[in-house]
Amino acid sequence: MLHPQCSAQYVLLCDLCETVPLQSHCELCNVNLCKACVEQHLSDSSKRHNVVSILHRKSTPSYPKCPKHADKHCELYCKKCDIPVCSTCVSKKHRGHNVCDVLENLSSRMESLQKDLKELETRIYPRYEEMASGVQTEKSELQTNYGKLTTAADQQGEVLHQKITAIVNQRKSDIEEMKNKHMAALDKNADEITQRITELKNIIEDLKIILKTKSVSLASTYKSRNGEFRQLPPKVRVKLPSFSPSKINKDHLKHMIGSVSSLSITPDKQGYTMKTPEAVSSPPVKPLLDKLRLTATINTGYYRLYSVSPLSEEQVWTCGNNKIMKLFNLRGQLLTSIQTESGNTPEDITVTWDGYLVYTDSDKRTVNLVKNKQIETVITLQRWKPCYICSTSSDDLLVTMDSNDLKQSKVVRYSGSTEKQIIQFDDQGRPLYSSGYSKFISENRNQDICVADWIAGAVVVVNQSGKLRFRYTGQQSFYPRGITTDSQSHILAAESQKNRIHILDQDGQFLSYINCRLDLPCSLCVDIKDNLFVAESDTAEMHKIQYL
Repeated sequence: MLHPQCSAQYVLLCDLCETVPLQSHCELCNVNLCKACVEQHLSDSSKRHNVVSILHRKSTPSYPKCPKHADKHCELYCKKCDIPVCSTCVSKKHRGHNVCDVLENLSSRMESLQKDLKELETRIYPRYEEMASGVQTEKSELQTNYGKLTTAADQQGEVLHQKITAIVNQRKSDIEEMKNKHMAALDKNADEITQRITELKNIIEDLKIILKTKSVSLASTYKSRNGEFRQLPPKVRVKLPSFSPSKINKDHLKHMIGSVSSLSITPDKQGYTMKTPEAVSSPPVKPLLDKLRLTATINTGYYRLYSVSPLSEEQVWTCGNNKIMKLFNLRGQLLTSIQTESGNTPEDITVTWDGYLVYTDSDKRTVNLVKNKQIETVITLQRWKPCYICSTSSDDLLVTMDSNDLKQSKVVRYSGSTEKQIIQFDDQGRPLYSSGYSKFISENRNQDICVADWIAGAVVVVNQSGKLRFRYTGQQSFYPRGITTDSQSHILAAESQKNRIHILDQDGQFLSYINCRLDLPCSLCVDIKDNLFVAESDTAEMHKIQYL
């Protein structure tokens, strides 16, 4: 019982007066007594009372006092009502109920309590302590983890800032170069005019002397050049270049910066599980559409279409069976065309992050950059032939190439004209790729390098360091040609013979097919909004497909 003057702790009170804290205990009657009530209790000489100090009482079960009959103790237990009762209770309210000795019930209860105590002490409480410790640890690491996210975002922003600065500087360099060429042309024109003026001055002076002296010899030797000078020297006409700023595509910028995965807080059987966001370039998950949407079809005018590469959401570069590379909009209008410098058919094309067209010339063994309609050879090979090419997220170029004797194949990474990485063999020294042509290439969002090896009948995927991750061989007789990847890190590989496209996850697990009456799909590419462009070889048509 709680002492009436106490509010913070429980105090055991005398069972008789119920007001004074107990000091003694009668083991015979099993009652607790205060000092004043001991004498009163001992006055009952009908029993041989054994009163001891409360500190020396035996640890024996005590019968609880009946809450309804003050002079009774609950020596029985009602199993039906699940409460201790006294003999008076049994004869009245609990008549006919199944009762037993309270100590008998206490024994089974003690066993159950012992099991509860053991489970609480050995299993439940330690797990709560572990969870509490884990939460504290997670709270202490919170600032560090989110600081890493902020740092990653800052670093990505700095990389993009550097690239933008480099591009702007390149544009300024191009402008300066054009200005110098313009000035040189004007200087040359000015020099020609100045030379003519000098000649005219000399002729005029000579004529004045002849007229003044009336010299027969001078007059007879003079040859008129008026006819020559009536034809004025050509005036150099230079059309000033103009700067056409592109509309800043906010979605494109977001795509390049990357995104933060959502914070996931989900309850489980152990409590709440929180998945911390990661600073990765993974946008919100886009599910595959149940029904594909063909949103555009363009007839490119080639006899055979070889490759496509998007310049923007509305413009796509193409190359086919001749020396002309064509830029179309999605309405099928030809916007511009570029002829290869050698007159050869380009093997493959790609577009860099800053919008320049790049093509491979296998016969000349060169990789070429088209800038302002001027062609610059950036890579020249000797014993290797460049075949297929892609531009990476770091603005490098990945090039598949074959040896001149077609006995070896490899992938080479270039930064500008500088060779940075060669990928050719696995950890056991075996060739990663088959020898011969037809090895299409694409970089995935996680920087994996994906090659559709037609001769090997496999999609070969290595990580950024060139270590083999997996080979996907499809079903029976799988011969992949074009390959691309999207913002979800899906790998899309064209299977021309069966007129379909395989969709894989980044670990090579098959997800679905794209079947929409394709006719020999040979080249694939995806724009920044995950629209798929498919080149059909024989029809020379290009299709835009929405599949996410």
